Amino acid sequence: MRPKVIIYNATSLDGRIDSFEADVGLYYRLAGTWGEDATLVGSGTMFKPGRDREEGPEEGYEPPERDPGDTRPLLVVPDSRGRVRSWNSIRSWPYWRDVLVLVSRSTPREYLDYLDGKRVRHAAIGRDHVDLRAALALLARRYGVRVVRVDSGGTLNGALLREGLVDEVSVLLHPTLVGGTGVRPLVVGPDPASPDEAVALRLTRMERQKGGIVWLRYKVVKRDSRGRKGRARSRSR
Repeated sequence: MRPKVIIYNATSLDGRIDSFEADVGLYYRLAGTWGEDATLVGSGTMFKPGRDREEGPEEGYEPPERDPGDTRPLLVVPDSRGRVRSWNSIRSWPYWRDVLVLVSRSTPREYLDYLDGKRVRHAAIGRDHVDLRAALALLARRYGVRVVRVDSGGTLNGALLREGLVDEVSVLLHPTLVGGTGVRPLVVGPDPASPDEAVALRLTRMERQKGGIVWLRYKVVKRDSRGRKGRARSRSR
C-alpha cells in the first residue's frame, strides 16, 4: 500500500524547469487541486544559495508545537547525504505542519546527531540511498498519507518514475523557449537503452490558462512484470 504520487512542475515549452519566469501564483493555486497530505521535495531543491548555511543554537529557534488537528501537508525531504542545514528557517515557513527527513543507513552519524539536536524528525530507509518505495509505504502506514505531491527537480522526478512509483504527471506549460546547454529538465536519469524504457503517459485533461499557459495532466501508463504497457490507472487507496 502506498499513496497516490503526483509529479507537478512548471516548465518552458522546451522542457526546462529553470531560467524562465513562471507564473508562481497560478502554479500554487493549481497545486491545491490534489489536497496533498505530504509534499515530497528533493534535497537539491531545498539546498539553495542563502539557505545552505548551518544554523547554530545562538539563533534561539524553538520548533513549533505539533498540533494533531493541523491539516497542512507534511514536508518530506530525502537527504541521505546530509546536505540541508537550514531546518530552523524551513520550519518557520507557513506551508507545512511539520517536516520529516528521509535518510539511509549510510548517512553520516554527524548529520543524524545534528537533526536530533534540532529536533527534526527523521527516518532511515534504505542502505546506500533512500528507498523511495519503502518511504512511501512508511508515509501511508505511520502518517496516514494518501496523496503525495512531488515539488522537486528532475533527479527526484526521474528516480520516482524509474521505480514505477508515479501515478500522475502534471505540467504547467509556459509559452517560452529557454534553450541553453546547462539544461535542467523535468526528468533526469540514465539514457534509456531502448524506446520501450520510456515512460508512457495518457493525457487526461488539458486546460488553457491565462497568458497562453496550458495545464496538462497525464496518467502514467503502468507496465506488467514483463515490461508490457497496460491500462493507466490510479493507485490511490
